[in-house]
Amino acid sequence: MKMDNKGNNGMSANNGELGVISVIGLGYIGLPTAAMFASAGHSVIGIDVSQRAVDAVNAGSPHIEETGLSELVHRCVTSGRLRATGVPEAADSFIIAVPTPVDHDSHVPDTSYVEAAARSIGPVLKKGDLIVLESTSPVGTTRLVAQLLAEMRPDLSFPLDGQASPDVHLAYCPERIIPGRMLVELVENDRIIGGMTAACTKKATTLYSSFVKGDCLPSDDRTAELCKLTENSFRDVNIAFANELSMICGRLGLDVWKVIQLANHHPRVNILNPGPGVGGHCIAVDPWFIVAGAPEQSRIIRTAREVNDAKPAYVVQQVVEAMQDRPGGRIVCLGLTYKADVDDFRESPALTIARDLSERFPGQVIGVDPYIDALAHSGEPVGDLILGKVDDALTGADLAVMLVPHTTFRGLRPGKNAITIDPVGFWRA
Repeated sequence: MKMDNKGNNGMSANNGELGVISVIGLGYIGLPTAAMFASAGHSVIGIDVSQRAVDAVNAGSPHIEETGLSELVHRCVTSGRLRATGVPEAADSFIIAVPTPVDHDSHVPDTSYVEAAARSIGPVLKKGDLIVLESTSPVGTTRLVAQLLAEMRPDLSFPLDGQASPDVHLAYCPERIIPGRMLVELVENDRIIGGMTAACTKKATTLYSSFVKGDCLPSDDRTAELCKLTENSFRDVNIAFANELSMICGRLGLDVWKVIQLANHHPRVNILNPGPGVGGHCIAVDPWFIVAGAPEQSRIIRTAREVNDAKPAYVVQQVVEAMQDRPGGRIVCLGLTYKADVDDFRESPALTIARDLSERFPGQVIGVDPYIDALAHSGEPVGDLILGKVDDALTGADLAVMLVPHTTFRGLRPGKNAITIDPVGFWRA
């Protein structure tokens, strides 16, 4: 079944006919998604448990940094097409975009946020509604949502047990966007529309094709769930190869950047750049969902996760060894977010490294990041890490660790007597 971007009948979706859209979760995925639907002419209600997020949206000023998002949210709120609240209201379509973390010790996926979101909309559901799960989830989570709601609302039918025409339709549609280009990729990237039935897929495709210019690729819910996990696991495995190679080169006393540069001249080799580890809400988490579902079969995926999780400790050890000649020296960690030019600190290996070093060298470690104001609202602990300013970051530094290559850091150079540790290759040129 192949659907074009304008729906099965080849006509653009009538935004009035699609009714009200409710987006549950106004974070890094939910808010841009809500704003994009609103900009396409829909009436959108954003739901979030954070009063700070709700107040910021209603004031027309997003609580997260993203290129073009502030202007877009302001326009949508001013036009009356977007508003936020803390309690779910009746709507025609519900998009769930809440976190799906993993336990750091057991690596067991936590679907409690998705389940809570599903329960929150249960009382306001009616016949004809559509629910789309966007949260990256273990295989079977969309079906779990349907089962929870079926128990809550026995007066409505859901697409379980082969029900071809349920009262409420459910689908899984994973996001495929990158910070810094979210608003562009929301529109241009292809989307997988995994309905629990063919009718569910059709209904969800009509919704997304109202603004998505990429292909809306029909699938089923379980296949779509695994596709999202597969995409991020593929990237994790490739990053792990680069990170492992960097540690091998460190053991052999070779320049990993030179090795990669030369090896990539092979027409069928494309090694990625190493770094201090892997962070963020996707790549550092999602592979564990596959491991949890098929532990005996996911040996490479598990090993890649273990390699990338071990890289921060490797960087810390490099600093510890270097500091043997500089006891009492000042250590500056440049960059604390999980990647360059974003204000997202979730699962950040850079922040982990800086915190670890501050425990080993109390009062000697300063963390610097251009997005430091967002750290207070990130939920990530800082510990005893001293926070400094970008302008005078390297003044008096005995050891400089470049952890995140923010554009703001261009032009920063450590003093000639300072030791540098550069796992991202920022100063290599």
